[in-house]
Amino acid sequence: MNTDLRPSGPFRYGDRVQLTGPKGRLHTITLRDGGELHTHHGVLKHASIVDQPDGSVVTNSGGHEYLALRPLLRDFVMSMPRGAAIVYPKDAAQILAAADIFPGATVVEAGVGSGALSLWLLRAIGPAGRLVSFERREEFSQVAEANVETFLGHYPDTWQVVVGDLVEELPQAVAPASVDRVVLDMLAPWECIDVVADALTPGGVVLCYVATATQLSRVAEYLRATGLFTDPEATETMVRGWHVEGLAVRPDHRMVAHTGFLLTARRLAPGAVPPDVRKRALKKPSYADEDVEIWTPGAVGDRQITDKNLRKRVREAQRAVDGARRASESGGADAVD
Repeated sequence: MNTDLRPSGPFRYGDRVQLTGPKGRLHTITLRDGGELHTHHGVLKHASIVDQPDGSVVTNSGGHEYLALRPLLRDFVMSMPRGAAIVYPKDAAQILAAADIFPGATVVEAGVGSGALSLWLLRAIGPAGRLVSFERREEFSQVAEANVETFLGHYPDTWQVVVGDLVEELPQAVAPASVDRVVLDMLAPWECIDVVADALTPGGVVLCYVATATQLSRVAEYLRATGLFTDPEATETMVRGWHVEGLAVRPDHRMVAHTGFLLTARRLAPGAVPPDVRKRALKKPSYADEDVEIWTPGAVGDRQITDKNLRKRVREAQRAVDGARRASESGGADAVD
């Protein structure tokens, strides 16, 4: 596969294309030699799209028009096969900003889920960076790896997926004080804070993505109790679209509200004590051992995917990446996906 992914220019065999047809119906296909899109509106030959510029309108055998565009990353992650719940684009954008993900950064991510956040992180760190993703379940890692390769058209050299527990595997995967950023998207991030502190370089950022207020409270208190980080900052992001048509300008009836909290803190230099902490001794956590029960997976609403459903998602992701590989091989040297 050609690793020189160019999301512009005329369509080529191997490209993924998002087609918007009658009544706004979306179809995402991978262009291949001899390929056809069959719907009850007629047949659209892939060859009619090849060599057309991005943003063209093509017509199928029934005379119906389709707008052809390369899918944006946000489009892809919303429609790709999922093993676990994804980080939505609105939160992914905030994570890149709040954690200050930069080109060339060494980033640790846990867990990898379905690979949505991995794609955003890989784009942000660029070819000189390094992303190490940890995932406890091998099936989730398989879905994520297939999704990333499907979108990028190749398996990135800058990405390493480790199947196992972060607490056990992180010290073997990275050197102490060598990681610039850590993003924890998991149920109990406080369990990993100690090894994360060892891995982070002074000034490095840890970001925790959690769904509930009880999780947010506990991880914040744990960070404070270590004395190894700056005081954590917590935010959430809500997106409200607007209907804009002539003088009919109003908020949409629906909005993307709460999906998760982002909590960030920075690693202190060894032995450093911030001035505000000197003025007040670190308080004991405002929870006791018996309170931990309210943070169990079931209590915080964690819904487990069944093994049967997960195996189905793995097959879907594998079919997608196999199709992308076949299309790329049949398209010749210019194919990129």
